Amino acid sequence: MTDVAFQPIGKRVQAEPGDTLLEAAQNAGVAISAVCGGVGVCGDCRVRVLRGAVSALNPTEEDLLSDADLASGLRLACQVEIVGDGEIVVDVPADSLSAAQRSQVEGEEIPLDVDPALRTFDLTANPPSIADLRGDWERVIGLDPTNYRVGAAEIAELPGILRAHDWHFRMAAHDHDVVRFLPPAQTPLGFAVDVGTTGLAAYLVDLLTGETIGIAGATNPQIAYGEDVMARLTMVVRDPAAAGSKLQKSIIDGLNDLLREVCTLAGVKTTDVLDVVTVGNTAMHHLLLGLPVEQLGSAPYVPAISSAMQTNARALGLAVAPGAMLYLPPNVAGFVGGDHVAMLLATATADLPGVTLSLDIGTNTEVTLNANGQMWSCSTASGPAFEGAHIRDGMRAADGAIERVVWHEGELKWLTINHEKPVGLCGSGILDAVYALRSADILTITGRMKRDHPRVSGENHNIWYEVAAATTTGHGRAIGISRSDVNEIQLAKGAIRAGIKILVEEAGLQENDIDLVIVAGAFGNYIDLAGAVEIGMFPPLPLERFRQVGNAAGIGAKRLLINAAERSRAAEIVQHLQYVELTNHPAFKDRFSQAVLLTPNPWD
Repeated sequence: MTDVAFQPIGKRVQAEPGDTLLEAAQNAGVAISAVCGGVGVCGDCRVRVLRGAVSALNPTEEDLLSDADLASGLRLACQVEIVGDGEIVVDVPADSLSAAQRSQVEGEEIPLDVDPALRTFDLTANPPSIADLRGDWERVIGLDPTNYRVGAAEIAELPGILRAHDWHFRMAAHDHDVVRFLPPAQTPLGFAVDVGTTGLAAYLVDLLTGETIGIAGATNPQIAYGEDVMARLTMVVRDPAAAGSKLQKSIIDGLNDLLREVCTLAGVKTTDVLDVVTVGNTAMHHLLLGLPVEQLGSAPYVPAISSAMQTNARALGLAVAPGAMLYLPPNVAGFVGGDHVAMLLATATADLPGVTLSLDIGTNTEVTLNANGQMWSCSTASGPAFEGAHIRDGMRAADGAIERVVWHEGELKWLTINHEKPVGLCGSGILDAVYALRSADILTITGRMKRDHPRVSGENHNIWYEVAAATTTGHGRAIGISRSDVNEIQLAKGAIRAGIKILVEEAGLQENDIDLVIVAGAFGNYIDLAGAVEIGMFPPLPLERFRQVGNAAGIGAKRLLINAAERSRAAEIVQHLQYVELTNHPAFKDRFSQAVLLTPNPWD
C-alpha cells in the first residue's frame, strides 16, 4: 500500500500500485474535476506530483496538455499510476477542484481614521512655453522636485497624464519617494494580506476612503511542501538555495493570484496597487522575503530581523506598481510574528482594561495575556490537526466536510458544509466529535476509546468510532474518528491550554481572573466554545466572557495599510510584550501533561 497526500486539501488515502491518482482522489473524497469520468478525454483533472513514484508521462497527456502545462509539471490524474511504495504528495490546483475550499477572510473591525503611510497630492503643472522649457516634473506648482526621489518608470507616465488632463495630476509618495503619478481622479489602492501557514486572506483597499473594494481567500500554496512551519524550515535548511527559492516563488505566485482575483473583482489593474502590507508568522515572513531560516529552527529561535521591514514590492515579484512598497510589521520572536501583532492591533487588546486573553488559533497558535497593562505572549505548536491533517478522515473546510457534530438520542448527528454528502471531517467537526464522544462517555478523561460500544470497530491501537455510515457518505466509505485522531486533538488543545496556564501564572493570576477571551483565526471562528471548554481547550469561564472575532490578523493588516500611526503602534506593542519561550520553560512539560486530559479543569 502507498500513502497518497492531496494538497492543499489535506486529504490522505492509501492506494494500491496500479491505481491512478484520480481513483485515489475519489476514494479519499477529493473532488477533482473529471467530466469525462477519467477516460483521458476532457483534460480537466490536472495535478502536479511533488514527490513519490508514479508512471511516466504518456501520449494521452502529451496530446491534452500544452507545452506550458508540461513545463510547469502538470499531469492528468486519470493517467498517472502509482508504481511503488513510499509517500506520494500531489498538488491539486484550485481550478482542478469541483468543490471550493472555504476561506475565512471576514473579521470584526474597529473604526479607524484613514491616514495612510502612502501620501496623495493633487497637483498642477505650468504648461510649457518658449519662456519656460523646463521638464514637466520641474514645472509642477507648489512642489520642490529636489525634495523627492523619482524613478524612470514613474516619470515616464507624467507627460501623458499632464497633457491628457489639462496639466492636472495626482502624485502618490512614500515620504520623499514618488510611487506613481496618476490621473487626477484615479484612486490609489492598497493590498493587504494575512499570510497564514495554511491560508491566505487578501483585501483590496481604497486608500482615500479606507473602504475594502475586493476580498478573496486561498490556501497557502507552500502547503504542498509541508503542512506545518517546521516541515518547511527543515526543507530549506537541507537545501537553502533551491528550497528557499522554491518556497519564496510559491508564496509570491499565490499572492499574485489573489492580487489578480481582487483586482478583477474591482475592475482595476494590478499595477494600480501602490502600497502593500503582509502579515505572517516569523517563518512565513522570512520565506516571503527570502531570508535565512536556519536560526529559526534551533534554540534560541531568533529571527533574522525583529523590527518592521519595508522593501520594494515589485522587486520581490509582486505584480503591483513599480514603485509600490511592501511593509511587514515587526516580529516578536521566532514563532510569534507580525500576524499576531496585527491581531492585537485589530482587537485593541493592549488598550483593554482588566485581564484579556487573546488567541489566534491555527497551525501555530499565538497567545497574549494583557493583565492591567502588562502583556505576556507565547506560541504553542498546536499542529495541523485543526486543519484536518494527520486525522483518519480529516480534510480542510470544503463542500462535504462535516463541520458540526452533536450527541443526540444515543448517536452522533452531523452537519456538512453546504449540506453535501459527507466526505470527511474538518477541524471544527473533529473537535465537536471529541466533545460529543466524551460527553457520551465513549471517551475517557485520558482519551481512551471504550471498545464495547457497538459503533466502535478495529483492533489494538486502530480502533475507531463510526461518525457517518458508508451508506450516507459521498464516497461510499464510512467516516470515523480513531483513537489516534483523539490523541492528535489532545496534543493540539493541550499545547494551547498549557500556554494559557503558563502566561496566567507569569502574571501571578488564576484562570478565573480572566475578564475576556478573544478567539481569532479562521479555525477559531468556527469553534463551538462550549465544547472546547468542556474538553479543556479553554479555561472554564462563563461563555459570555468569550468573543470570536474572525480573521483579526487580516483586519490588522488593513489597519496597517490605511493608517500610518498603526505602524508606530505595532512597534510600541512589540516593545511592551514579554515573550515566554515554552520549549525551555520549567513548568511547560508538567502543565502540558495535565492539559491533554479531556476535562474542563485539568489542574484539579
